Amino acid sequence: MSDATEITCNNNGPLRITGEDIILKDQSGKTFGLGGRKVIALCRCGCSGNKPFCDGSHKTGNFQSVVEARDLPVPGSKM
Repeated sequence: MSDATEITCNNNGPLRITGEDIILKDQSGKTFGLGGRKVIALCRCGCSGNKPFCDGSHKTGNFQSVVEARDLPVPGSKM
């Protein structure tokens, strides 16, 4: 496994983050205790009762979002 943290955009589901040392902070800079987890899933649908973590609510909430990888424009360029 690479040392890099990997984020996967699951179609119609959460963001899956995989890495050796995941650090997740709230807006004020306080760190979430992840219990040593190497994999977490973050909600994209807004329906989770355990935000920011996914609890599977997207399955019953009719969340639709298909994501395909693409190149972003160079920073500072006009879109």
